[in-house]
Amino acid sequence: MLSLSKTDVFSHLDQPYSAYLHIPFCRRRCFYCDFPISVLGNHIDIETSKAIGEYVEVLCQEIKATPSLGYPLKTIFFGGGTPSLLPVKYLDLILQTLDQQFGIDANLELSMEMDPGTFTLQQLQGYQLCGVNRVSLGVQAFQDELLKVCGRSHFVQDIYNAIDLICQANVTNFSLDLISGLPHQTLENWDHSLSEAIKIAPNHLSCYDLVLEPVTAFGKRYEGGENPLPTDEATAQMYRLAQNKLTEAGYEHYEISNYAKSGFQCRHNRVYWENRAYYGFGMGAASYTHRQRLNRPRNRKEYYPWVQQLQENKGKIDYPQSSTTDILLETLMLGLRLRSGISLSKIREQFGETVQQKIIDSLQKYHAQGWIDYISSDGSNLERIKLTDPEGFLFSNTVLATLFKHLDDS
Repeated sequence: MLSLSKTDVFSHLDQPYSAYLHIPFCRRRCFYCDFPISVLGNHIDIETSKAIGEYVEVLCQEIKATPSLGYPLKTIFFGGGTPSLLPVKYLDLILQTLDQQFGIDANLELSMEMDPGTFTLQQLQGYQLCGVNRVSLGVQAFQDELLKVCGRSHFVQDIYNAIDLICQANVTNFSLDLISGLPHQTLENWDHSLSEAIKIAPNHLSCYDLVLEPVTAFGKRYEGGENPLPTDEATAQMYRLAQNKLTEAGYEHYEISNYAKSGFQCRHNRVYWENRAYYGFGMGAASYTHRQRLNRPRNRKEYYPWVQQLQENKGKIDYPQSSTTDILLETLMLGLRLRSGISLSKIREQFGETVQQKIIDSLQKYHAQGWIDYISSDGSNLERIKLTDPEGFLFSNTVLATLFKHLDDS
């Protein structure tokens, strides 16, 4: 294993100024989903749901038991699950608790994931009054048959209805999520979904390739690369098509799966990709504080006593230890997801000149293949390394595997 000095290695990591809140409730579980969720069913009244009220109470207890480490919050992200199943009164309570414990910056980016068919105009306006100023809408596809294949609870018309509500509420900063590589999905399907998304003209788009997780319905039902899943070459064509259509439509491909109009990159997600510190709250949520990562229990039965223990320990946690090599590899893995890539000068400052040279040497063959770009400031000194778009992004797993092996074997 690579042996590194820890002196000043972590000096680039700011005190956390971002928080992720996990709202686990869903009407049903989608067939590709392996997130920690709690299924409510289609008929429960969210306003009177005992399960939601109890969860929010425990979530706020966790927030109160977590010591503030510095800055007021500049980004907050509500993910799930389906956060748009959260009654406005509970969102308000959570945000008040966050403000009391950490403070909230006046220039806050407050994102909320929402699903078509799960919110009303009144509800959305209530979220806005609480401070939500960025919406991420889980569209996934613009074909009813593909939505059904995925186990989604909405139809295409629900997407357009949700967009209409977003426009009525004058939410200018909103994003659409799409998934490629779905069972039975054709290149023509994908082209149509991209075209419809471009017509809607959100300021941000996320395009994810389907990942078959073993515990999901898809993971148990299908084998990668076999019918009815598109072949690897077909999904690669989908990736190239998205890159071409969206960049031509004025979107910057700023991260391997994300596109944005100028000024609308997701500030919260950049915290992850830049390997900066952040708080995490809720069932299954991850946090990155004290230079260590911590995953909370993935179900309510275990999460609730975990929070009780946190309260009894007055916020003290025995964090799992991460080696300096782990931090280096995470920095490379996350940073290379960004179009801007990684700064070699920062790598040198944090991990040493020898490490910087090992990285350059291990990527030489991929530079020759056109998957890696070297950026120089004066024609001689390398300043940055980045994956090319789209080919480098397409083969990022191959590049990273080689890079990690080279560093581990050193």
